[in-house]
Amino acid sequence: MSRFSAVTDNPHDGRFNQKTGILLTNLGSPDAPTAAALRIYLREFLSDPRIVEIPRLVWMIILHGIILRVRPKRSAKLYESIWTENGSPLTHITRQQSIKLNTLLKEQGYTNTEVVMAMRYGNPSIEAGLEELRDKGLTRIIILPMYPQYSSPTTGSTFDAVSSVLRKWRWVPELHFINGYHKNTRYIESLANSISEDLETNGMPQKIVFSYHGMPKLFLERGDPYHCLCLQTTRLVVEKLGLDKDKVISTFQSRFGKAEWLKPYTDATLAALPDEGITDVAIISPAFSADCLETLEELEGENREIFENAGGEKYRYIAALNDRDDHIEAVFDVIKPML
Repeated sequence: MSRFSAVTDNPHDGRFNQKTGILLTNLGSPDAPTAAALRIYLREFLSDPRIVEIPRLVWMIILHGIILRVRPKRSAKLYESIWTENGSPLTHITRQQSIKLNTLLKEQGYTNTEVVMAMRYGNPSIEAGLEELRDKGLTRIIILPMYPQYSSPTTGSTFDAVSSVLRKWRWVPELHFINGYHKNTRYIESLANSISEDLETNGMPQKIVFSYHGMPKLFLERGDPYHCLCLQTTRLVVEKLGLDKDKVISTFQSRFGKAEWLKPYTDATLAALPDEGITDVAIISPAFSADCLETLEELEGENREIFENAGGEKYRYIAALNDRDDHIEAVFDVIKPML
């Protein structure tokens, strides 16, 4: 048996269909909000060497000996609090994004394209997404991880997963890998629109908090550009809206483990603001292209409670861009040069 796989039906006549496949990817979710499903999901997620950069043997002992025995049950309760009739919000929203992007492409005259969604961890997997595109006869593929700001644990890991699949294919497709779009004009415009709409409805808060997903500070010191890209996104949105810089603060959320992570921390910042006389805030998370556990439970729930318990009076979360029309138009603008 060959170590390389291929579709062998009419490879010379039927496989050159000049179509382009777009694989829209995101992080992923468990299949269900249960401890058993979380154990499977967390095993895959936390086994990724780009997620945890400590000696492999030591980490495997900690992961399998402690974390996978304790964390799945606790995480399942958190996922249960955000689960909907459509399942995982992240998976459902990413599917809606892919459907709307496919429709927009056709409306713009790109009838020779196919959009498929996939998740780095969990289902549908990146391998399943790539196989679906190959089964459709596509030999030209654009990979778009839906992480506006590049980082090694997210975008870099997606490239690893794609490479792992393609190294087993006999016929490797023409590949375009987009590693970020943190300063794309349409993306910045979409973020600005979402904030403007909130301000029109709810008024100007004392502070607008841009909360980005965190990462260990060590990653920054080793050359990961994520921290700088996040701050650049904030600056561009502030300039687009003409906001006073003193009205805005960038923070980092979702710490794990005991190591120092990128600062300032979102939770610690929110806990301290009321003592500084800041009791009215709006919070947005530009690094998340779709609402998920880290926004719906952590920002909308946990961090709201932290702020209010510290004396905060008004707290509102500005939703992720999700499948807003201007967001889908921004995604189209990102991939258009490759079409």
